[in-house]
Amino acid sequence: MAISKSRKNEVIELVKGWANQSKAMYLTEYTGLNMKQIDELRSKVRQTGGEFHIVKNTLAKLAFQQIGLAVTEDLFSASTAIAFAFEDAPSLAKVINDFSRTNEALKVKGGYLDGVEISAVDVQALAELPPLPIIRAQLLGTILAPASQLARTLAEPARQIAAVLRAYSEKDNSAVPSGA
Repeated sequence: MAISKSRKNEVIELVKGWANQSKAMYLTEYTGLNMKQIDELRSKVRQTGGEFHIVKNTLAKLAFQQIGLAVTEDLFSASTAIAFAFEDAPSLAKVINDFSRTNEALKVKGGYLDGVEISAVDVQALAELPPLPIIRAQLLGTILAPASQLARTLAEPARQIAAVLRAYSEKDNSAVPSGA
């Protein structure tokens, strides 16, 4: 059943809105997935702060062209579903990559990261990055390491003096005869 021109324009505007809000978009081929599998994938994608939508190729191409993205024909061949990453691009890439490993019907075609086209290999590389909280913790540890080392270095002379004084006090206490 054909859709009206006004409905097509609505879909194009929706896709443009999603694309403008997202940090990354991953285009997939979903031929062979049943609705239960698609719903399962959508649920996992939502947990990462993203959305997964099936879009007609012609409408997606028009939307992407209208917002200034380079459109490659191989990204828009066969059936196309787009995963939009509104929060964490690597987490969404991991979900898509993991799902495609367990469900061979889902194939990653490529995508866009901050407006730049990326290949399926790039999507896989993004999926292998550690999650955002771990990256933040590693960065914070790297930043704080010199400060904590400086604090230990500055505190060391005082610790050594305290150790010497304690040793002298223990020596004096042991010199006093007990039972006097």
